[in-house]
Amino acid sequence: MQHEMKAGILFTAASYVMWGLIPIYWKMVTHVSAYEILANRIIWSFVFMIVLLVVLKKLAPLQKVLKEIKMYPKKALALAAASFLISINWFVYIWAVNHDQIIETSMGYYINPLMSVLLGIVVLKEALSKTQILSFLLAAGGVLIMTFSYGSFPWVSLSLATSFALYGLVKKIIKMDASVGLTIETAVVTPLALLYLVYESMQGSLYLFSGNLKTDLFLMGGGILTAIPLLLFANGAQKIPLYMIGFLQYIAPTMTLLLGVFVYKEMFTQSQMLSFVFIWSALAMFTYAQMKGMQKKKAVA
Repeated sequence: MQHEMKAGILFTAASYVMWGLIPIYWKMVTHVSAYEILANRIIWSFVFMIVLLVVLKKLAPLQKVLKEIKMYPKKALALAAASFLISINWFVYIWAVNHDQIIETSMGYYINPLMSVLLGIVVLKEALSKTQILSFLLAAGGVLIMTFSYGSFPWVSLSLATSFALYGLVKKIIKMDASVGLTIETAVVTPLALLYLVYESMQGSLYLFSGNLKTDLFLMGGGILTAIPLLLFANGAQKIPLYMIGFLQYIAPTMTLLLGVFVYKEMFTQSQMLSFVFIWSALAMFTYAQMKGMQKKKAVA
């Protein structure tokens, strides 16, 4: 049991470390538009996942889900929604990284757990404790500080937080194997991605296979980079309790914030710092409330 817990922590932490380092990867292809990077990420993720399912002998679960989709149109709509939500999330993230807004992406993923709980309240009618209410108010204060200090709405942060929270909600409703889910989600939008690359090629502005091997490898490698942390997370999360995942999930935005400030030298103002302090305080309260809730459930059990 202890060995399984250690393996779970290792796999889950490794997935968040990879997600935290992703800006370095996208910075390697800043000369390519976010649209083309996204199209390639979708296509090569799909190709890699098909190969992986063949190797892991998971084609039978994929066929089972495809049959279920034919029988239950609502499941097909949910999967289509998941596909477009994760595509929006990927696009905003890539665009933000390549437009020197890494710090704002970090804020988005700090806000994400709170946004997920908010959706749980609105959609799933889940109850909210006083501590959680206070954590939401603090987070809202952080967003307002960011808005007024910038003079503009922090759309990158909130787009990332909202799209990923909605994606998580849809995934919670449909429930399926992570590798099968990613295969179907990328399959849904792959035709659109291919059409976009054909259009770019006709315009003479396509970077893929245009003679730069390094660019080709980075664009194609985006598919592998997408799949590996997701599979690590799916494997690790099953072996550890929810509160542990709650702690580990802050690895990625923390690493991203450090990259933005210290590696890519993005401006980190006093007002931004104050905004982050509000959000970090909100997360501390939120995590504390979650742990108390878990302890109460254990006591009752």
